[in-house]
Amino acid sequence: MGEPVLRVKDLSKVYRSRRGETVAVDGVSFSVNRNEVVGLLGPNGAGKTTIIKSICTILRPTSGEIWVDGADAMKNPRAALAKVTAVLEGNRNIYWRLNVRDNLEFFAGLQGQSLRSVKTYIDELIELFNLKEKVNEQARALSRGMQQKLAVACALVKRTPILLLDEPTLGLDVETSYELRWILKKMADEGQRTILLSSHDMNVVQDMCERVIIINHGRIVVDDRVENLRRLFTASAYRFEIAGHLSPQQQRKLTEQFDMIKISADGSRTIIEADLLDSQKVYEIIDVLRENGCQLDSVGKQYPDLEEIFLRIVKGEKQ
Repeated sequence: MGEPVLRVKDLSKVYRSRRGETVAVDGVSFSVNRNEVVGLLGPNGAGKTTIIKSICTILRPTSGEIWVDGADAMKNPRAALAKVTAVLEGNRNIYWRLNVRDNLEFFAGLQGQSLRSVKTYIDELIELFNLKEKVNEQARALSRGMQQKLAVACALVKRTPILLLDEPTLGLDVETSYELRWILKKMADEGQRTILLSSHDMNVVQDMCERVIIINHGRIVVDDRVENLRRLFTASAYRFEIAGHLSPQQQRKLTEQFDMIKISADGSRTIIEADLLDSQKVYEIIDVLRENGCQLDSVGKQYPDLEEIFLRIVKGEKQ
């Protein structure tokens, strides 16, 4: 399994105001092994950013424990902060009036690295992130994509063992998003960083992460490998194709009799998608369709992507 380099135990965060209390994080516990890349997923307001800000000591939790590469973030936040770097909500961690190289040198210096010791690594980052042509331009003159790449490079130049990424591809065009994903995946594959990644972009998570933690209403609802989740949902997801359209009465009979079923029109056909943990339900749906005079053209397994899996889990939690 590897060595846990990040441990979160019974983490809670309660915001208090005149209107009362709001529980943002409610008893969350998880660990991340060294050189592992883990996705932190959840709908808006689920508590993801609160967790990340707590780990990098920007927020003080109401209760719980956070250990960052052996440092107690609650009792010794300075020691913990020396082991972790975060890119929060886009490209905020760069200085607009400094050029590309000056930004990298500045953030390396904050970590106590001498210019001589870090010069070669800065050159490597500039090359890796395709920033060479813009190396002398001020950050404020760069495109949004270039700014975002510079922000991640500034996080990496600190050489901390843990990297926290909160929406690293937010607002980027497809090409730049793909490029940034490739860079981060390359670093992860080479075992250069432990990465905890929060994103609404399922392509980013699917490309980079072998494991995901799904948060809803401040609690962990799933902590599993992506391949295990795919296997689970593929085993229970079925697709039926019907010739013609179903009447409102036929649709109502299906939705009343079977949970987690979706009916949609596709030209001259009707598509029925169903989550059926009990495979015998497949035959029951076929029987109902026959009894109602429906012509079944095909039936087969669904192969959902991570976004579909995420939506099904969150939907199931809300029911």
